[in-house]
Amino acid sequence: MRCQLEKGILYIVATPIGNLEDISFRAVETLKTVDVVACEDTRRTGKLLNHYDIHTKMTPYHDHNKEHKTPFLIDMLKNGKSIGLVSDAGTPSISDPGFYLIREAIKNELQISPIPGPSALISAAIVSGLSINRFSFEGYLPRKKGRTKRLKQLAEYDVTIVIFEGPHRILKTLRDLRDFLGDRKAAIGREMTKLNEEFLRGNLSDLIAIFAERKPKGEFVIIVERNEK
Repeated sequence: MRCQLEKGILYIVATPIGNLEDISFRAVETLKTVDVVACEDTRRTGKLLNHYDIHTKMTPYHDHNKEHKTPFLIDMLKNGKSIGLVSDAGTPSISDPGFYLIREAIKNELQISPIPGPSALISAAIVSGLSINRFSFEGYLPRKKGRTKRLKQLAEYDVTIVIFEGPHRILKTLRDLRDFLGDRKAAIGREMTKLNEEFLRGNLSDLIAIFAERKPKGEFVIIVERNEK
């Protein structure tokens, strides 16, 4: 029996970060029942929906169309339609365009409901072995403009630092972190919950040595120990 959803609500639905089984019953039922699923990549989300025999219509919502797509989705909500917002993986609005739709829904005093679940940053942090009582999530560091300034700021933080990174810049980012923050303890989660899941721990110099010897693959979460000075 399907759950009964209220109309005109934006549901923020967390989806698996790798293993398709890591999704809540409530999330599946919500995605089955909403009028439309707003997603970054319809092909990627389509695999998840097919896995759970969900036939809800999808509409793309990503960085390249959010400017003109947001008003359209807001109008849908105002007209009583329910929308399930998902990201490619994990929890929407964390380093993805879902933030813009959520912000506009708030401005328009529309109802928003979270459907909690997987999160890459939390998954990596809890197995890092580093203190996460206080931490700062930085998303992806700036590639060029503002990168040096940001790294200098991070060097002064007295909290654990969590960063996302891709395979092409992981080595550079590790080297920059070591150069600006010192050779601190750190941990890396790679391809979490997938077949090639891997966790690496050590000083930043240890992790640099590992990735200097092999071609990085997958998506990474870096956790760096706080400044204890």
